[in-house]
Amino acid sequence: MGTPKVQTLRKKAQSVDEVLTRLYGRQDVDQVADPLDTLVETILSQNTTDANSHRCFRSLKKAYPNWNRILDEDPTTIASIIRSGGLADIKAERILAALNFIKRKRGRLELDFLRDKTPSEADEWLSRIKGVGPKTRGIVLLFSLEMPAFPVDTHIHRVTKRLGLIGPRVSREKAQHELALLVPSREYYSFHINLIQHGRMVCHPRKPECVMCKISRYCDFYSGTSRTQT
Repeated sequence: MGTPKVQTLRKKAQSVDEVLTRLYGRQDVDQVADPLDTLVETILSQNTTDANSHRCFRSLKKAYPNWNRILDEDPTTIASIIRSGGLADIKAERILAALNFIKRKRGRLELDFLRDKTPSEADEWLSRIKGVGPKTRGIVLLFSLEMPAFPVDTHIHRVTKRLGLIGPRVSREKAQHELALLVPSREYYSFHINLIQHGRMVCHPRKPECVMCKISRYCDFYSGTSRTQT
């Protein structure tokens, strides 16, 4: 059942989830992507917009329709293809390192074998890949392996911190564990997507639009702001 505090947070999370679902709809995975593709695209998504990362991923796939063709490539060549997404040199090195690690450990480039593991086992295996952190692993698990995980990006971290669902000093990594305890696993994907949507549309980093926010009544940040203004 959890402590009284956890139970209170669960009720708040459920209420927020219900409101966000009415606002943005119930989100479901339309098509389960190849986990290897998801891994590469998530590495590309770091510190850039979705539009940029999607564009870089499409360019990379066009240049290398089969990931095996990229294994012996010069990192500078890869970086030139993904330059528009930022941190191109670092991302090129990480992608090469990840794919070569998988090929070395598995003998071929694929991650579908993780479907036969438990979520914790799959997460542990992915954690062995250098440069693949908790958020990236969570996205691969949730989006491509249909396993319970609650990846936390910058929008989710900001929104849930303001709401008070996580503490003000909780890291993203710890937030993944804490938020996963607050909603049923069947809600992970929809809640994840809708929190991101709300962070983009309403709960902006510098000037959140609290007056028009439909979940402000559950928000610790807004409560504090309201008291200051009155």
